[in-house]
Amino acid sequence: MRLRLPEERPTEPPTGYKIAHPMLSQDGTWAGFTGVSLGGALPYGVLADASCVYGLRHRAPSRRCDCGFHCVHDRTTAEALLCPAEHRSAVLLEVTVLGRYLRFERGFRYARQRVRTATVGPCACGTVAAALADAGWGRPGRLALAPSCAGCLLGRTSVSLAGFARLAGEGLRVAAGKGVSVAVAGLGATEELGVPELTAEAALLQARLDWFQAQLARLGERGPGGAGKG
Repeated sequence: MRLRLPEERPTEPPTGYKIAHPMLSQDGTWAGFTGVSLGGALPYGVLADASCVYGLRHRAPSRRCDCGFHCVHDRTTAEALLCPAEHRSAVLLEVTVLGRYLRFERGFRYARQRVRTATVGPCACGTVAAALADAGWGRPGRLALAPSCAGCLLGRTSVSLAGFARLAGEGLRVAAGKGVSVAVAGLGATEELGVPELTAEAALLQARLDWFQAQLARLGERGPGGAGKG
């Protein structure tokens, strides 16, 4: 006799939490995420169906496989996953668990999900993130992104937090998490940049303007024929 596990029939889809790396397509027209462990080879969008990472034809999640999306019940548990060095640039996702799922002590393994919110951590320098910038690695056709403040963009491919949300679509909300407060003229010394979307957009535009001005200055030093002064 085979033991059958009880089936749940919730009145509304469960909520879970996970971490993932934000991704941007090479042509800049698509934004999504990729997992930090087993499913890292398969980027996914805001609304997505799981498939078996081993290429098997069964439906995910299968009881005899570890395929499917994974999440935990508790936000604090998911935040703890951001502590290892290799996960510091990942973002925290709040997801809606859809379709078939298997419940475990700490979370779910499931067939379909909708990412509702993405919380972006601070820049590597500790400042509140204003954008997501090229992290220096990726997947075929996809660039991995990492949180960045306006001062650390350095001409890298980047997208503002609001811009990432627009590209991802499906009502995704992207917010900047806590970081070091930055004093700005006209604002109090404890004002945190990056939390309001308009502030993040303005900081990103200013960083790009500074970069272009630096490039123009270099061209001016070279002269009309490309030769440097001297």
